[in-house]
Amino acid sequence: QVQLVESGGGLVQAGGSLRLSCAASSSTYVMGWFRQAPGKEREFVAATIGTGAVTAYGDSVKGRFTISRENAKNTIYLQMNSLKPEDTAVYYCAVGGRYSRRAAEYDYWGQGTQLTVSS
Repeated sequence: QVQLVESGGGLVQAGGSLRLSCAASSSTYVMGWFRQAPGKEREFVAATIGTGAVTAYGDSVKGRFTISRENAKNTIYLQMNSLKPEDTAVYYCAVGGRYSRRAAEYDYWGQGTQLTVSS
């Protein structure tokens, strides 16, 4: 069992920045972020694989969001820049044993943190 604790969500204006954090109770191979807006499916945002040297991003956030990993603390971060109203969603941290963009492939999930971007 891996516990995940997310933090950093909030309200920000369009064009602004915010950083999310997710601390895991133990080390896992893949750590990533998904998001879910009301009435929509859970969407892949970003993932870091292994030590963190390999990363992947969803098309809608590529070039604006950066995922990073601090292995000594089993923690990942999501730096979000140039935020848009369409980024508004609940952001979930997830971990798993292999990389995938499908939410079903991840084994453990955080409780979620709300990001609201106002126009």
